[in-house]
Amino acid sequence: MALSITKISDDYSTAPQISPSDVVEIAQLGFKTIINNRPDLEGGADQPSSDAIAEAAKQQGIHYVYIPVIPNQIQASQVDAFSAALSVSAKPVLGFCRTGNRASQMYTRAMAQRNTQTNTPFQAMCAWIKSKCLITRFVRWVKAKHA
Repeated sequence: MALSITKISDDYSTAPQISPSDVVEIAQLGFKTIINNRPDLEGGADQPSSDAIAEAAKQQGIHYVYIPVIPNQIQASQVDAFSAALSVSAKPVLGFCRTGNRASQMYTRAMAQRNTQTNTPFQAMCAWIKSKCLITRFVRWVKAKHA
């Protein structure tokens, strides 16, 4: 079965339920992270488990995050976890659930949450620092100074 992927932004796309065998194609498409928003067994015993997809992702070198969300019951803590995972994960990211709708809603809510937070210059600088690997940047700076 061909994957049905919807591009939401340059860094984030969604898909309906994936299987462990789809992860090879996901890797070939260049995705670096998979976020699963579908609870295990939501679709019965035929639904692939989160552990099985996580193992397939690991074999392909893809980061895997499991944030299960019950349909129509998205919690603020889940959006916070999603936003945190999205900010530290390698891009591009593929989010999925049964149809792709929850994965899309999680992204939309996380972006709205980011946009409504007051960002002073200090907060913006702190967010930027958190998004960078300071050790790597420091080592590069030292090498450049002593080259």
